[in-house]
Amino acid sequence: MSFLIKICGVTTPEDAAMVARAGADAIGVNFWPGSKRFAGEAAKEVLAAVPAGILKFGVFVNAPASEVLDTVGRFGLDRVQLHGDERSEDFRDLPPELLVRAIRVRDAGSLAEADTWNAHLLLYDAFVRGYGGGGATAPWAELATASGSRPFLLAGGLDPDNVRRAIAATRPAGVDVASGVEFAPGRKDPARVRAFVFAARAAAAEFPPRHALAS
Repeated sequence: MSFLIKICGVTTPEDAAMVARAGADAIGVNFWPGSKRFAGEAAKEVLAAVPAGILKFGVFVNAPASEVLDTVGRFGLDRVQLHGDERSEDFRDLPPELLVRAIRVRDAGSLAEADTWNAHLLLYDAFVRGYGGGGATAPWAELATASGSRPFLLAGGLDPDNVRRAIAATRPAGVDVASGVEFAPGRKDPARVRAFVFAARAAAAEFPPRHALAS
């Protein structure tokens, strides 16, 4: 897979099936009780509707490593996305290919945190109050000049109208969207999902990633 399109904050089996049909590569479910898109135990039904070949991400905020690993096993997650103030040393036993570290980027200094994590994939999001999901746009100019050799997903305020510009500016290995394809928190709009996937796929072909995902 050279470019990954992830639809995050999926809360119903119907939306999970729809997102897969629309051509997404990954679906994210939120295990943080403070999120408007918290899935909790309902994630079992949501993930059961995800076809084979679609990656299943679990999003966590400040959960202990033991709880994260337990959730991975119980729900059959393919990736763990840490979106809080976790410490890298607490998660050093997680396989790097399982771990996705989300970094809320305020300025160039925010990017230094990436060096402390042994994760094969990073996710750069906007810096907002709380832990993401606010629809704010990440600082594309800072990410356009970010150094490093690891692939990253771009998140933060993406939607069908701006995703092409975002990909052209930052050349990510994938994109992650939640509120930009919704009609209400946690409820996805099929037309917006399809439009987002189409626009992102076309832009990725036009502006290939600086660092591609491992196949």
